[in-house]
Amino acid sequence: MKSFFRVLTAATLLAGSTFASAQATRTWVSGVGDDANPCSRTAPCKTFAGAISKTAARGKINVLDSGGFGAVTITKSITIESEGTVAGVLATAGSSGVIINTTLATDLVVLRNLKIEGIGAGGTGIRILSAGAVLIEGVSIEDFTTHGIDISPTSNPIQVSLQDVTLRRNGDIDTEAAVNIAPPLGATASVTLNDVRVGGGANGIRTAGSGTTELFVRDSIFSELLFDGIRQTNVGTSTSLLDNVSLINCDGAGLNTDGIGSRARVANSTITGNANGVVTTSATSPVSFGNNRLIANANGNTFPVTVALK
Repeated sequence: MKSFFRVLTAATLLAGSTFASAQATRTWVSGVGDDANPCSRTAPCKTFAGAISKTAARGKINVLDSGGFGAVTITKSITIESEGTVAGVLATAGSSGVIINTTLATDLVVLRNLKIEGIGAGGTGIRILSAGAVLIEGVSIEDFTTHGIDISPTSNPIQVSLQDVTLRRNGDIDTEAAVNIAPPLGATASVTLNDVRVGGGANGIRTAGSGTTELFVRDSIFSELLFDGIRQTNVGTSTSLLDNVSLINCDGAGLNTDGIGSRARVANSTITGNANGVVTTSATSPVSFGNNRLIANANGNTFPVTVALK
């Protein structure tokens, strides 16, 4: 009997070690792959969802050739990237292309050079619920009926960075946006946009929720939107710094700070061709550093507060 338990214990340990060894630090997907494969370079998987279960935490999923690799839910530190190929993610009706919901406050998720599409039927391109930090780089997100990116952290503070990102035709109504930031009470979202291009759809950026939002936008363009270029509508606290930002031809306002705790500071930016240039109903008005171009809007062609650069 004792020898039986020794054999059983040894078999259990062996099975555990075999499972652990099956998770590689680098895996591969291909348009002609198979999720039954080990996701190696010579035997790639077919989908991101198939590859992620075989990729160790802090590992990387690479794309071998162009293809559509399906929606994926990310629950650990990981990088998904493509270089020189089209790596598509097509969301089905009402769903999200990528969901990020990791367990550790130190987790880092990187999405690089992906093309995420809703084709008018998908709900949200990237939905971020929990992670320590998320880097989205070289990604395009198009035609989602709710949000392009929804940053709604469940509790832990989160940092999100968008670099060289294009968002087109995301959102239909005034509570939707290309980038929606809505931390709940007690949560903080620190979001940076650099070289981001938003065209068409509902709002460009919308900050909402009862938590704290820290927003920095630089070298970015928001144009041809149904509502506002940037709208801070928090009931919590929302502070933003805009540097070299263009807010152009929006049917609402270029910049709208109508949230109770909203504060915007604007430098070296252009707000033009909008139904309203700057709108505020909050206790704290937007502040211009005096070097902005606020012209040719139907209304709102002056900043409530202007201070000199020092």
